Amino acid sequence: MWATNSLKRNLIKNPCALEDFKYWIIDENGGDKWKIEDLPGGEGENFPNPSISKYFVTSHQPCKKSQIIDLKKEGFSAEIMDKAQPPIIVTDWYASRKDCSCQYELLVRLLSEDKKMVQEFRPLPANLPEGDGQWHYVTRTFSNYGPGVRYISFQHGGKDAKNWAGWYGPRVTNSSITVDI
Repeated sequence: MWATNSLKRNLIKNPCALEDFKYWIIDENGGDKWKIEDLPGGEGENFPNPSISKYFVTSHQPCKKSQIIDLKKEGFSAEIMDKAQPPIIVTDWYASRKDCSCQYELLVRLLSEDKKMVQEFRPLPANLPEGDGQWHYVTRTFSNYGPGVRYISFQHGGKDAKNWAGWYGPRVTNSSITVDI
């Protein structure tokens, strides 16, 4: 009844840093600030999908960036969101450098019309040890969240664990939010 392929797409804009920081809100820009680098980057690993060529990287003080997705503007009516309550699938990829440990954080909130929280996903910060360098991902599917969801807030970031000047914190790319309808 609700199925339409045109709605099933990544709602995160510029997830792989191809358009600089376009569409992203910089919430925290500590240390030497956010930066964009080419894969694999210094002391890094290639991304599992070879079509991904860039990533965002944090510094030695907290760096966080976010997007707020307006579901109505993206084509999801109140009726679809309230009655069908389609699964909302969130995935984010992160990695450390091999030569520096770091901490990665993610916060995703489903919000009402007046931007009050309906549900939240805030996993414990991921502490990546020195020597890791591998790409990891976190995923969460929201379902049975009840009526009223109109926005999705997505925020991620982190910092390096050694307080080194430069860009030794977590790397993030290929973030996605899809509504499975």
